[in-house]
Amino acid sequence: MITVLSFYKLQEIKKLKILKNLLFKKINFLSIKGLIILSPEGINGTLAGTTTNINIIKKIILKNLNISKFDIQNITKSKFIPFLKLKIKIKTEVVPINEKYNFKKNLKKKYLTPLQWNKFLELENSKIIDARKPFEYKVGTFRKAINPNTNKFREFKNYLSTIKKDEHIGMFCTGGIRCEKASNYLYKNGFKNIYMLKGGIINYFNKIKPKNSKWKGECFVFDNRVTIKKDATPGTYGICNGCRMPISAKEMKSFKYKIGLSCPKCYDTLSNDQIKRFTMRHNQIVNSKINFKFREKK
Repeated sequence: MITVLSFYKLQEIKKLKILKNLLFKKINFLSIKGLIILSPEGINGTLAGTTTNINIIKKIILKNLNISKFDIQNITKSKFIPFLKLKIKIKTEVVPINEKYNFKKNLKKKYLTPLQWNKFLELENSKIIDARKPFEYKVGTFRKAINPNTNKFREFKNYLSTIKKDEHIGMFCTGGIRCEKASNYLYKNGFKNIYMLKGGIINYFNKIKPKNSKWKGECFVFDNRVTIKKDATPGTYGICNGCRMPISAKEMKSFKYKIGLSCPKCYDTLSNDQIKRFTMRHNQIVNSKINFKFREKK
């Protein structure tokens, strides 16, 4: 089994290019794949590899950041490496919301454990906000949750500006990082009653048994597993190579669904050039799974 580590750390980071080159060399040497975002305000990443190599690279990252632990880390499992390659990108923000993270003012943020979150959901006066994109919300969410319907996280601030400051707000996202940036904006603007699901949906899945879960559906993840279920195992959704949207088992029965090419959402809009590119990308994904299974047997 492959170990998938998702993590983030909010802290001021300098010499980003040097850190990027160093981490790329170390991670690539260990045959680990995934995505890391580096920015002046922190690091956010998901890496996949053998358990031994993931543990090694985790120590290397912590050492180079001069920290003892990440703010949040989540572990899930996969039968294959759910990334085609390793990417490390340098961005101005660890998550783009056009708002610099405030390190100077000590904010006492309110985090809820998965068990506390279940109780919070039952409060009549609580407002639950799903900080993810609309397509993620449609795949699955918490009962009672509201989605701002913003296709870009930068637009999320526009929605937040409509919230009343005296409301009791509970926010959640996949791993927690988007809520960190959103809550930073809210606190900066005078909000007091902001609560976050610690570790996000993935941590909730890891800690709450499916029979006690208040989640409905599956959770979209940004890798080739596409979704995970309430028990954190790979889900039932596929991904469309045409529009890169998750597709359900029902949509896969449509004549407009072509494996690795199209789905009912985009079938009528593809050009010949897109068909060639998407077919090539699908073949790369299939080959990566076959190669991993072959190495496992050896």
